[in-house]
Amino acid sequence: MIGCYDFCGHYEWTFEWLRQLGGEPLVHEYWDAAIAGDSQVHAATLIGAKGIEGMKEYWGHTLDHEAAGYKITATHRVFRVDMHDCPSKGFLIRNGLVQYHDYCDHCIGWIGPVMKDAGFVIDHEHNHCGQCWWEMRSKHDPTPPSATGELAGEGMGVGEGSGVPSIIKRPASSSGPVADGLNQTS
Repeated sequence: MIGCYDFCGHYEWTFEWLRQLGGEPLVHEYWDAAIAGDSQVHAATLIGAKGIEGMKEYWGHTLDHEAAGYKITATHRVFRVDMHDCPSKGFLIRNGLVQYHDYCDHCIGWIGPVMKDAGFVIDHEHNHCGQCWWEMRSKHDPTPPSATGELAGEGMGVGEGSGVPSIIKRPASSSGPVADGLNQTS
């Protein structure tokens, strides 16, 4: 049996192998089918049934179990995760494991389809250093993403003034796996 941290290295290697085999579309197909549609079907079921309450249950347990450095902020309209210490990406960085060019994208690669199917959109940014934020709200809610610190408080989140390095932003016109379920954060 492979250990949870060893799994991160294997996972990243698999993403790169798939990219070399069939390009980015094959990697995105894997995230959607094997992760969103298989290994995380329990998350999809919980979130589909309970909405934001399901998100609180799922990520409250999962991120705590993974020993992540994070803060969850939830209201009746929005669910936000500010990740300041991702254990998976941290393991890869500490051990010099760099195979796939955007390991961090696999989270949004499976979360995007799950959220879209459950009727939510996501605003998201990450910086390839184990820090990111995700903000989910109903697809019918036109509210733009929160400003840094607005929901999570000072010193939390990523972006200018947060103490976390600059962020990689996915353009709204991206052909990536979650373009339909992703709000542009410009």
